[in-house]
Amino acid sequence: MAALAAAAIALVASGAFAADVEVKIANFTFDPPTITIKAGDTVSWVNADDIPHVVAETNGAFRSGALDTDDRYSRSFTAPGTVEYFCAIHPHMTGKIIVTP
Repeated sequence: MAALAAAAIALVASGAFAADVEVKIANFTFDPPTITIKAGDTVSWVNADDIPHVVAETNGAFRSGALDTDDRYSRSFTAPGTVEYFCAIHPHMTGKIIVTP
């Protein structure tokens, strides 16, 4: 039992568990506009506006459906690099995710 507890503590300390980071969609912006996460983390976009928005990766790797008020779209990122995205309905809305190893 003690060995199991020690292993669990080691996993938590090593950061082996993935995190969930939230990006709020409000006032025609992504907040925060740029985030840095670790590979394996999940990003969730939540629409706080009264109108729909669509989260779309600039190169077409992903695209949410239309998110109405309080709707959520989540995606995990496993590869290090920079991901740029925008609202497909309002292209002036942009954001960036920096994925570290």
